[in-house]
Amino acid sequence: MTGVPASAAGGSSGAQGARGSAAAADGVASEVSGSAPAPGPAAPADGARPARGGKIAAAAVNQASVWNVANLLTMLRLFLVPGFVALMLAGGGYDPAWRSLAWAAFAIAMITDLFDGHLARTYNLVTDFGKIADPIADKAIMGAALVCLSGLGDLPWWVTAVILGRELGITLLRFLVIRYGVIPASRGGKLKTLTQGVAVGMYVLALTGWLASLRFWVMAVAVVLTVVTGIDYVRQAIVLRRRGIAERAAALEETES
Repeated sequence: MTGVPASAAGGSSGAQGARGSAAAADGVASEVSGSAPAPGPAAPADGARPARGGKIAAAAVNQASVWNVANLLTMLRLFLVPGFVALMLAGGGYDPAWRSLAWAAFAIAMITDLFDGHLARTYNLVTDFGKIADPIADKAIMGAALVCLSGLGDLPWWVTAVILGRELGITLLRFLVIRYGVIPASRGGKLKTLTQGVAVGMYVLALTGWLASLRFWVMAVAVVLTVVTGIDYVRQAIVLRRRGIAERAAALEETES
């Protein structure tokens, strides 16, 4: 005999059983909801009590992970858009000094566009916010520059329509076929983006002489690349959709058999 009252022993066993039942219930609820089990009142195996406020601390860490360098650069591009437009239109839109400042804002936006995606992939900083905000920031600064240039009469409206129409159309196409897979960025697409940035930057500056003639040809190359790569993306989307439909049909036939 140990001398321990039966009621005390039963109370201890009952408490442990209650804690085990609660932990099992939490596990079932987590499996149903698809989330990680919430920390319950049960003590760890080593007997140490869990830190209070663990759920709040975990949520804070997950929330803080959005504020990384890549996302900050993306937000910087978004904030540069209204500033760029204000600089482009300052002084009637034709003042060389204001246009130079507008070019500096545009150049910063283009440079950060080159780095934020690389940083996110290299250092595992990819977030849902970045996936959505990055393409929006890219198209916002480019669209603002093209509309301002066409509004000031420096660039034909049809050029703006071709470039923006292609960008918006390909973005919509990506969303339509995303159930079948992701259309990867091609080298032609990256070259198109670089050429567009150089061409638009040259139009933002108040250039004269042979540089003004050169920017026309650079923009012509950018428009050609815009159309050619757009057609290639449409082809990839069609192939991806057909392949996805075929794979689903094959999987369905295998399941039925």
